[in-house]
Parts: sequence; C-alpha cells; structure tokens
Amino acid sequence: MARGIDRSSPLPFYYQLKQLVLTDLRDRQLAAGDRLPGDHELCATYDVSRTVVRQALAELETEGVIQRVKGRGTFVAPERTSEHLVQSLTGLYEDVAARGDQLRSVVRRLEVAPADEQIAGLLELPVGARTIVLERLRLVDDEPWVLATTYLPYDVAPGLLDDDLTQHSLYALLEQKYGVELTHGRRRVEAEVASDTLAGLLGISPGAAVLVLRSTSYAGERPVEVFVAYHRGDRSRFEVTLKRTPPAESRPPLMHVTGQASV
Repeated sequence: MARGIDRSSPLPFYYQLKQLVLTDLRDRQLAAGDRLPGDHELCATYDVSRTVVRQALAELETEGVIQRVKGRGTFVAPERTSEHLVQSLTGLYEDVAARGDQLRSVVRRLEVAPADEQIAGLLELPVGARTIVLERLRLVDDEPWVLATTYLPYDVAPGLLDDDLTQHSLYALLEQKYGVELTHGRRRVEAEVASDTLAGLLGISPGAAVLVLRSTSYAGERPVEVFVAYHRGDRSRFEVTLKRTPPAESRPPLMHVTGQASV
C-alpha cells in the first residue's frame, strides 16, 4: 500500500481507503485466506480515524471481498461461486461438475415417511401418503456448502433407498434409472440467518446469512420432487439471466379520465 489518502480530494476518506485496499489485493496477488492489515495498522499507516477504517472494511466485507473473524483478524474472503440453479432445471451436482469442482454428499437421512400437509400439497398427494425423504449435507471440494432435504413420491423411485447418493446425481438417477423425465420446475430464493444447528453443520457462525432455495420439479404435469436447500451465504451467489420483452404493440393506450365519478 504505497499510495496514501489524498486530503485535497472531494472523495470521502473511507472510499479512498477502500480503493487502496483493493489495489493492494490486486498488486500483491493475495489469495483467499491471506491476512490483511488490522484496524490499528491501517489507522497508523494512513493517518485516518478508526471510524474511517471500519466503514471502508465494512463495505468490503458486504461486497464479499474480505472476511473479518472476531479475535483473529481480517482476511481475503473466498470467492463466491456463481450458481445457476434458479434459472435452469439443474441439480447442484451438475452445476458444480460444470465448474470443474468435486461434490460429494453425506447422507444424513434416507427413509420412507408419511407426507405432512405442506409436502402433500406441493406434491399433490393425500396427506399421509408415502414419500421418500432424503437429507444430504453437500460438500464442495470437501467444504460444507449446502444442507438439502428432498421429498419424492414413493412410487416415482421405489428403489432409491438402495442407491448410492454420496457421489451420484439424484436427477441423473431419476432420469436414467427410473425413467422420470424432468420437464420444468419452480424455484425461489430467500434469505435467512443460520440457527445453531445449521451453523454447526455448514461450518459457519450462528446468525450468519444463508440463502434458502425452495424448489418443486415436474415430470409433465406431475410434481415429482420438492426440496429445500440452505446454501452458505459466504460461498454462494445465484445468477439469473434476464431478457427484456418489448411491450406488446397491441397493448391499449393509457386512458386519461377527467370529471367526477358518482357512486
């Protein structure tokens, strides 16, 4: 960090400091996990207040550039991986494999259970109908990444209880072994904070941000899979490709009404 704060610049000190840190990361080619100067060192180096330092680092942390660990210091944050699970009917296995990373699963639960009211409604089954429940802790390159629970009608894949789901894609099994042709789905993403139990499984701090992906997949008109997946907020981001549709030429013009309405 050879440059300093330009005190004659109209740019706020915190913004200048933020740019200096970014330049330092680039010039020194720092990698994820490398330690950065602490608050006191930055204050002394650039002769700025701790408020300035905190604001600059807070923005960098929000943007996913750095990671501040209480009692340990400030580090370069691991790069968040873009996932396209909200814009195409793929599974995490396929998405991770396409990036060249390795995914394995720890199967925490695989059993037949009666559908409660919520799951029965989503799968369009009677309440109490037999479903296969699959809970997996998904690890990318051996780091906990996602905790996912999947529900399927039992008749869709009755042999699934005997399949190896630690290394294989569920979607590939459904399509290749059970002849289930997935055609479309509906997914939504929500933000939550990690409970103590979830944080322990994902290796994050209680209260840390998680991205929750909820999905229903269909084979034709029949819903055949429902899942809820908790993704680490510090490792994942979802990207969606948008396309603007030109306004329809046949759309009627806006009407301007004057006068007083009577009732």
